[in-house]
Amino acid sequence: MRQILAVAAGLAVLAASACSVPPPPRPAAASATPTGPAVLPAPTGAHPVGTTALYLKDASRADPWNPDAGARELKVTLWYPTGRRDGRRAPYMTPKESELLLKGSRITGVPYDTLSRTRTNAVEDADPEGRGLPLVVLSPGFTKPVSTLTSLAEDLASRGYVVAGIDHPYESHATTLPGGRVAECLACDSDTDPGFGTGVVQGRAADVSFVLDRLAAEWDGSEVIDRSRIAMAGQSIGGAAALAAMVEDSRVRAGIDMDGTTYARIPEGGLSRPFMFMGTPQHVPGGRDTSWDRDWKLLTGWKRWLVLSGAGHQSFTDLPLLAGALGIRPAPGALPAERSAELTRAYVAAFLDQHLKSRRGSLLEGPSPRSPEVGFCPAACGRP
Repeated sequence: MRQILAVAAGLAVLAASACSVPPPPRPAAASATPTGPAVLPAPTGAHPVGTTALYLKDASRADPWNPDAGARELKVTLWYPTGRRDGRRAPYMTPKESELLLKGSRITGVPYDTLSRTRTNAVEDADPEGRGLPLVVLSPGFTKPVSTLTSLAEDLASRGYVVAGIDHPYESHATTLPGGRVAECLACDSDTDPGFGTGVVQGRAADVSFVLDRLAAEWDGSEVIDRSRIAMAGQSIGGAAALAAMVEDSRVRAGIDMDGTTYARIPEGGLSRPFMFMGTPQHVPGGRDTSWDRDWKLLTGWKRWLVLSGAGHQSFTDLPLLAGALGIRPAPGALPAERSAELTRAYVAAFLDQHLKSRRGSLLEGPSPRSPEVGFCPAACGRP
């Protein structure tokens, strides 16, 4: 399936992935005057947020997309609590990354460096602060950089988590590697191949295990991490990769799939570690994507299946928050960008607090009039 300009929460956003069930037909997105640089919402936790980037090379594996690479390279962006409130805010992405992402998504009418001017909240290269912090791995959707999950990552870091966001080179429109090299999307012309989704999630699971193997040695701040408390979350194919990583690596204690069709096969004995599905109305039981129906039966531990009314495939990312800067209006009935970010942050944090910090709250116990958009499946997918 060729990349199309998708609507996040009914809102036109950047290209939808071949690794999810195609969205239903929709009206064309309306254009508007760009609003100027996007500003990500402030984190809701008590801690200031720092961020830094690592570059890792796995010499034991050839890159699955680039036969000339010689080894699998990864970029890992870390977000974490810090004691530093002032300092240079980290760039959202480079001008070149913004250009390639907009070109790859066929977005015109705004300067190609528009997304590089997005305002973030994390202080670049600030020292981490804390001890015994849980680790959360993030994986983005196909064609997207992990920067499109920055709002969620910053919020989790402000709540006392270390977040490791993995860019999987050649699977997104642009990943900057050491020396200024830019890895473009070599996988984009393979997304109709048989077994494509299965191959991607297997490769990403291997990427996750390698990052977990090397993080302590490669990051000077790793002493703040409690390596016995690790979870993973992802959007689209990144969410599918969370399930694949849990199947392959027992260090990942809990996982969240945000609107991703799943491909990894769960063993017949089931998967007993906590897992949460969080998706759009196409993921209701018996809906257009039946992979969650299949896997739900094999999740034998704590589990939740949430569906957000009005949500689109990209509602769990930053992309709705960026739409104004791109001159794109939301479609009628779409879940507003600020609300989709609020719900994503709240429910992801509630899951992680319960399963990595043993802090059980009421948010995941069932439908609530405070969150009428969130349905609990399979019994109560509608509004409370």
